[in-house]
Amino acid sequence: MSPRRNRPHKPAAQGSRGAGHEEGDGVSYGHGGTVEEWRGEEWVVRAVAGAASSKWYRCPGCDQEIAPGTPHVVAWREHGGVDDRRHWHRACWNAKERRTSKVQRSRNAPRH
Repeated sequence: MSPRRNRPHKPAAQGSRGAGHEEGDGVSYGHGGTVEEWRGEEWVVRAVAGAASSKWYRCPGCDQEIAPGTPHVVAWREHGGVDDRRHWHRACWNAKERRTSKVQRSRNAPRH
């Protein structure tokens, strides 16, 4: 009897895709992101590991905070600048088409 394998088997050759990439509809982008279309524009989307996150961010999808050490997604318009980057929860980015366009804050939510 062979020993039980607890981790999924990784293929020997992973190709040109590095860590942090998931298989999806996006096109591979040179600096570690993928390009996705949303609202008629192309967005560069990059996954951020929890260990690489050291600041607090506010997710534009749910208007909740993303704590340091939480894995999340950074998205910006393909031709935008550094100031256009937005940090999203991974689930919020995946559900962006199902969310309403205007998120309402509760009365006691902080205004960051």
